[in-house]
Amino acid sequence: MDKEIKKIIFTGPESTGKSTLAKKLSQLYNTVWVPEFARTYLEGMNRLYREEDLLKIAQGQHDLESFFLKRTNKYLFCDTSMLVMKIWSEYRFGKCHPWILEQLENEKNASYVLCGTDISWENDELRENPNDRDELYQKYLSELKFYQKEFIEVSGSQNDRIAKVEIFIN
Repeated sequence: MDKEIKKIIFTGPESTGKSTLAKKLSQLYNTVWVPEFARTYLEGMNRLYREEDLLKIAQGQHDLESFFLKRTNKYLFCDTSMLVMKIWSEYRFGKCHPWILEQLENEKNASYVLCGTDISWENDELRENPNDRDELYQKYLSELKFYQKEFIEVSGSQNDRIAKVEIFIN
């Protein structure tokens, strides 16, 4: 018997609370969450990433999502998505691999949570854009509208964000 899974994707610029929200909501709903494959991939490298790495990261994220989809209950909370891969590719390299675009176009039954930039930047060795978060936020907003994705914008405290997401998904 197939169960209906609602995929909730957290998106937005770096250091906007996506991972924290995915983890917290997965705990609240007693389910799994899909971590960001890019972090694992990039931490294992001993060189700067290149354009071709982004396709490998996107494919790894896709596989990770498929893995967790089989282990979830009603909700699948995703820390990232092909939308992030598209924006990252275009912002960093000026183009995006067609496979990533195809996956984004074909993503159905997903709802997006666009995380605001009103929380403090937390530096780590993998983050690149501390001064471009508002510009990137506008890119995410434009892309969500362009692809006609169902989404909400969240800002404020962690509790405020969680409450908004709970209303949105229920």
